[in-house]
Amino acid sequence: MKGYLAIFFALFAFIGAKAQDTNDIKLSALPYYSYGKGLGITSPDSIFQLNIRFRMQNRLSYIDNENGDAAYEAKIRRLRLRFDGYVGDPRIIYAIQLSFAPDDVGTIEDGKNLNVIRDAIIFYRPNAHWNIGFGQTKLPGNRQRINSSGALQLTDRSINNSKFNIDRDFGLQVYYLKEHKDRFSYIIKTAISTGEGRNWTKNPDNGLAYTGRLEFFPLGTFKNDGTLFEGDLKREDEPKLMLAGTYHYNEKSRRTQGTLGNELFGQRDLKSVFVDMVFKYNGWALQSAFMNRKTDNPITVNPDEETDIQFVYAGEGFDTQLSYLFENNYELIGRYSTQNPHNDIASLAPKTRQYTLGLTKYIREHSLKLQAEVTRSDNNYLDATNSKDWYIRFQVEIGI
Repeated sequence: MKGYLAIFFALFAFIGAKAQDTNDIKLSALPYYSYGKGLGITSPDSIFQLNIRFRMQNRLSYIDNENGDAAYEAKIRRLRLRFDGYVGDPRIIYAIQLSFAPDDVGTIEDGKNLNVIRDAIIFYRPNAHWNIGFGQTKLPGNRQRINSSGALQLTDRSINNSKFNIDRDFGLQVYYLKEHKDRFSYIIKTAISTGEGRNWTKNPDNGLAYTGRLEFFPLGTFKNDGTLFEGDLKREDEPKLMLAGTYHYNEKSRRTQGTLGNELFGQRDLKSVFVDMVFKYNGWALQSAFMNRKTDNPITVNPDEETDIQFVYAGEGFDTQLSYLFENNYELIGRYSTQNPHNDIASLAPKTRQYTLGLTKYIREHSLKLQAEVTRSDNNYLDATNSKDWYIRFQVEIGI
């Protein structure tokens, strides 16, 4: 642990060079897909700035699961309020995001938090190459998870992002950016965090989480930070490619998915690997991702009731997603996902294949769009049984 702290203190000392005020923060706590910067207020002496944003997702779904009755589901999927700006110095930035929809905050239970706070972080950007954040925000995991849910082509992330990915956590993040529009570029992202996920207030443990991510741009960076939103909305004039990988080690995790999931009956060390790519050119967009989580002995048992278990969702998954944006701003999207749980939990979770076809109409890029999709999931269980589940969904997204 002392070694990691020494590295970060050395980074602080190294980046204390002359600052530039024109660089942007390439972090998921701030949106980069919208036209504007929300409703902004700047003090007359320019020592204080506040930007206010909101976004809302309203959806209607028809769900037909083979082992249940068909049903309609209508709900506010997400309702978010964002605040960001600076105080005293444009290099010192704050970002706050609050959530209010039931799916975002969870159910009210005795002794548990109501998860209203999503992001609460302070950034320091001394120059165009370095970003340092302290607080709670997303860890640098898989590309689709890093992107805002408001910047997705389909109404939700993939089933593998749901099961294998890492999410928000409290800690220290340091990024180094070496970006060029027309030649090889790269970004290095690192984080040391609690490993317990957002808004954890129960007893702390003696384990931390360590995350490192490398992003390579062999052909130069995308227009308008195009890796931070799905689809080729900017219609790249030249082919653009991002290749990236993340390693995440969560020491003595207490939850089934590390920073997410139910509490385990015993702590486990989790090792996660993510490899992903994004390609965009002339309205076409392709992205693929591989995700893997490993641990020793993923099943934990309640010492007071041996039939009560909780298990780490170990295994691997693969996603690929292809789209084309027509000149009239209609976009056709297809996604295919496979999900394979580890052999140790094969009797507890099915192998899944999922197929999705979507149609999106962009009225004002990702800030105002209409989305429709149909999804089929094929679930195959260890006892040779299987089920086929369907849903059809319509969603409206609006935000500033």
